[in-house]
Amino acid sequence: MGDTQLPIMTATLNPALDISTGVDAVRPEIKLRCAPPRYDPGGGGINISRAIATLGGHTTAFVALGGAIGEQLAELLAAQGIVLSRLQSPGETRLSFSVTDQASSEQYRFVLPGPIWSQTQVSTALQAIVSAAPKTGYIVYSGSQPPGFPDDFIAQLSAALPQTARLVADTSGGPLMAVAHTGHAKLDVLRMDGEEADAVAKTALTHRQDSADFAQTLARRGVAKRVVIARGAEGSVMATPTERWFCAAAKVPVVSKIGAGDSFVAGFVLALAQGKTDAEALVHGVAAASAAVMTPATALCRAEDVVALLGQCPATPC
Repeated sequence: MGDTQLPIMTATLNPALDISTGVDAVRPEIKLRCAPPRYDPGGGGINISRAIATLGGHTTAFVALGGAIGEQLAELLAAQGIVLSRLQSPGETRLSFSVTDQASSEQYRFVLPGPIWSQTQVSTALQAIVSAAPKTGYIVYSGSQPPGFPDDFIAQLSAALPQTARLVADTSGGPLMAVAHTGHAKLDVLRMDGEEADAVAKTALTHRQDSADFAQTLARRGVAKRVVIARGAEGSVMATPTERWFCAAAKVPVVSKIGAGDSFVAGFVLALAQGKTDAEALVHGVAAASAAVMTPATALCRAEDVVALLGQCPATPC
């Protein structure tokens, strides 16, 4: 994807050590003999940094880590060549694990809670992110927030960053509602999936035009310069105050949907950081998401797949 890019820092405050395995069949009340586990550093921002590295880009991963699991996660990141900016977590880094039922190919995902943060620790985290963030590049805030973080933390972060910084948010639940309904965050990019968009809109966005209308409403309210809504296997829509685009997803075999959203953000933000247009960035994001579903378990997109799929993900005005 090229070598020249603006700086990118991802922020992951509630990371997890992802463990993935499989069993012949998931059944209750018996011991399930698992396949050899795979260990991956997990969490939205971490996954985005990993995917950007795969695509030939460069990031700094700002991560809150604690305990022995945090040390193991840091070692995995170092082994993958990810530059780490570390913040001490108030407790042990959490675990998450996915189990594939080999008989049905269904995946079961179990996510443990992270440590609870005090108000003082939240303030320390805010200042640490601002100090580490690139002044003129992209800061990607992705994943769940730890217990103790207020829903309006993204708006607080936006207010504390210099105006030249470009804040990208891919979150859910209360933090997403706070961003969408208050409009105080002034984001460069806000991304959400279809179910999240339905919840924010308080109605079913059945058609792509519905998603585009809602995304543009948010953009015109100043919530974000670019609002992206993923529509699953159909593709994604993106709206600015003056433009609306739809990008079709490539028709590929689906092995695992885990990591598709993070791969989208990686491809999209890296393309923007490399100076590509909004429409081109959307194509790169959708191609990366399409590539991610072709890989197993917690694996992300592969660069060669993304390149091969770019021509199968056309972006058109909508």
